[in-house]
Amino acid sequence: MKDQVNDRTDEYGGSLENRCRFPLEVVEAVVNEIGSDRVGIRLSPFAEYAECVDSNPKQLGLYMVNALNKYGILYCHMVEPRMKTVAQKIECPDSLVPMRKAFNGTFIAAGGYEREDGMKAIAENRADLVAFGRWFLANPDLPKRFALDAPLNKYHRETFYTSDPVLGYSDYPFLDDDSNGVAS
Repeated sequence: MKDQVNDRTDEYGGSLENRCRFPLEVVEAVVNEIGSDRVGIRLSPFAEYAECVDSNPKQLGLYMVNALNKYGILYCHMVEPRMKTVAQKIECPDSLVPMRKAFNGTFIAAGGYEREDGMKAIAENRADLVAFGRWFLANPDLPKRFALDAPLNKYHRETFYTSDPVLGYSDYPFLDDDSNGVAS
């Protein structure tokens, strides 16, 4: 969808509408097959992974959420503009608020959130839900830890996306049953 990598000259390249055609066709096909109440999408128009950049990510994000409204999908999960890369959180004047306001379904924000700023995003109506991916990996009892404001296990990025079925995905400790914030 991003104009800096989509160099097609057919009906799937060039204009914003053409660049967004394929993902919207996929959404339509899936909605027609299983129903809109079982469909969601994750978008990251501001991300700059592997030189995948758009010259106007805000316009791209707004176009997509408005187009997705036609299908009545359950949710749109978007990555904050402050997350330019997987490991880099930056100060950024852009926000997901325009996309959140435009989207008619459940809006999920992701991107480097911690407990307090996640709660603030919900309180300020910047999202319906906040995703805490890395924190959930490292804290299998994250809701309990958040409720208790307990310390979090630190995640180990070097174990992400490995083929090891145990290391990094199922070896993080739970809080003790006495709920005092000490890991077991």
